[in-house]
Amino acid sequence: MSPRPLATPKDLASYLGVPIKTVYEWNSRGTGPRVRKVGRHVRYRWDDVEAWLEAQSGT
Repeated sequence: MSPRPLATPKDLASYLGVPIKTVYEWNSRGTGPRVRKVGRHVRYRWDDVEAWLEAQSGT
């Protein structure tokens, strides 16, 4: 089984239903999901996104 592809900021915005500007703001503030840098590109691991979502629920 191959690993899931990393998410782009556009993928993340689409998945969460938020504007891409919000994703970039989270990134600059350090409040969003953990960011991975691939060269000069920002990417997200889906496991990190899911963990971040769980932490947002407050339960």
